[in-house]
Amino acid sequence: MAPPPADIPFVDLKAQYRLLKGEIDARIHKVLETGAFILGPEVAEFEAALAALGGARHAVGVGNGTDALQIALMVEDVGPGDAVFLPAFTYAATAEAVVLAGASPVFVEVDAASFNIDAADLERRVAAVQRAGKLRPRAVIAVDLFGQAADYAALTPIAERHGLALIADAAQSFGGALGGRKVGSLAPVTTTSFYPSKPLGCYGDGGAILLDDADKAAKARSIGFHGTSKVDRYDMARVGMNSRLDTLQAAVLLAKLTSFAREVEARERLARLYDQRLGNLATIPARVPGAVSVWAQYTIQVDDRDGVAARLKQAGVPTAIYYARPLHLQTAYGRYGDGAGSLPVS
Repeated sequence: MAPPPADIPFVDLKAQYRLLKGEIDARIHKVLETGAFILGPEVAEFEAALAALGGARHAVGVGNGTDALQIALMVEDVGPGDAVFLPAFTYAATAEAVVLAGASPVFVEVDAASFNIDAADLERRVAAVQRAGKLRPRAVIAVDLFGQAADYAALTPIAERHGLALIADAAQSFGGALGGRKVGSLAPVTTTSFYPSKPLGCYGDGGAILLDDADKAAKARSIGFHGTSKVDRYDMARVGMNSRLDTLQAAVLLAKLTSFAREVEARERLARLYDQRLGNLATIPARVPGAVSVWAQYTIQVDDRDGVAARLKQAGVPTAIYYARPLHLQTAYGRYGDGAGSLPVS
């Protein structure tokens, strides 16, 4: 009798480490030898490399992707009484950062093909908030779901027309592009995450904010370092938080950058293979014209989803549901939405 198939890791971080072991170990050892564990030289080196990769003038490393979103909102002085628009179909961190900043999330429908924020529904939701007069429309967070950038060509004029700060949540799309422009340059502010399972992931928590505005970059850096003044390190210029990218994580990320472009190309080859093999069996991901996806997830729609997942599990093939419940139906965020049926695509 044949043995049962070995389980395939959903994200094989060990295999990736084996490929990059020499570079990663050397980078980590250097940090251990110097002892510069907080804001060591590797952090600045990585920030410069990250900014170049994302097509931005500045990159600020922070503790994680959620902090990156919260700090981005704080840089724009978003707070109580403000409405922040975001897709209902995303991870809780996007809404969490809004609430932690003291603002109110307003959930927006997603496009049925790409699952990214629906620009037409965003326009409707902004108008509805303006009519109600209880909140000030202040910002929109566009989440680049599954690795593919949102439609910033449609979102940008809406944000400009209504005076909204436009923030790209690129936790799943960093390394991609749209219309020849890199993710990191599609919105005035871009945030990303280096959670280990992300396309560019570290060995713990980490995140970053990318932007062109030098003053806002300095403000973001100050907020992440307890609000410290650039002029006087003992003077707190503003209320901040403790959120810095660790030197060890920067070292790991620098090592991973050496092969990141090749990994993105490999993900695209595999995605094309999935397209060919699954195209007649499932609804495969819609490809946005002119987009380069980093395929954080390759997400399909099938009849009998749970049955298919169970049979794959028996064969040792892992799957996951992204996301089983939209934000407006989550216990913590239900009070900000309009309940079941209000966002049918999500």
